[in-house]
Amino acid sequence: MSGTRELLGRSIAQIMARPPLDPLETRMLLCHALGLTRVQLITRSEQVLNHEAAQRLGALFARRLAGEPVAYLVGEREFYGLPFHVTPAVLIPRPETELLVELACERLPPGGNLLDMGTGSGAIAVAIAHTRPDAQVTALDASAAALEIARHNAQRNGVRVNFLQSDWYGALGSQRFDLIVSNPPYIAASDRHLSEGDLRFEPVDALTDHRDGLSALRAIIAGAPARLAGNGWLLLEHGYNQAAAVRALLQGWDEVRSWRDLAGIERASGGRIR
Repeated sequence: MSGTRELLGRSIAQIMARPPLDPLETRMLLCHALGLTRVQLITRSEQVLNHEAAQRLGALFARRLAGEPVAYLVGEREFYGLPFHVTPAVLIPRPETELLVELACERLPPGGNLLDMGTGSGAIAVAIAHTRPDAQVTALDASAAALEIARHNAQRNGVRVNFLQSDWYGALGSQRFDLIVSNPPYIAASDRHLSEGDLRFEPVDALTDHRDGLSALRAIIAGAPARLAGNGWLLLEHGYNQAAAVRALLQGWDEVRSWRDLAGIERASGGRIR
């Protein structure tokens, strides 16, 4: 029950009684296709789909059944309690990355300077700026399309972030920061997950370094000492099996350690500049 003919004349309640997708995904696509809130979806459950609505919803169901991520279909994903606009030009913000926001907010001094490298949708930078309005947040990305989305998300969530188009540290000049945070491309080019699930639809350059998965992490760590103020922190998200390798790259730093996400996976590592 996902084509226009099967949906035409059916009520919202009838569709939810036999959802063609996961019930949560079906509700999200119904809300998007019909322009309803979650509450309205319940209060108007007897509303019957006309041809236009059935056509819209059927197209969304077909795209999802083909594997396209729901976040791209509806153009939005929640992160750290905030709404973010997303398109295939940026990665979809994931719950495990919220760990990086928490670690950064705990370690950033009052009124401190923070740099988010490879900001994508702006999720990390905007979440930190929203949580710590005293902070001065700078975010960079090599993609002009990603920066346009990030700027929109900053404005949408009412925060101030200084955005720069830069290939890592290239456009920063001599500015130093109290904390650098990054969720860089860390999937190895040979990883089969790149051809599975949602990753098939996300921007490949934001997922993989096209090498061993550590080259972007190496570049960030190597360039960080020249960009950090005294006793500044570097915090990095990485793959489920890369924590030991990242800690080794941070040899010579102080307070080097890794932190586990809610699934118990070592998801972030970092240290303080000596």
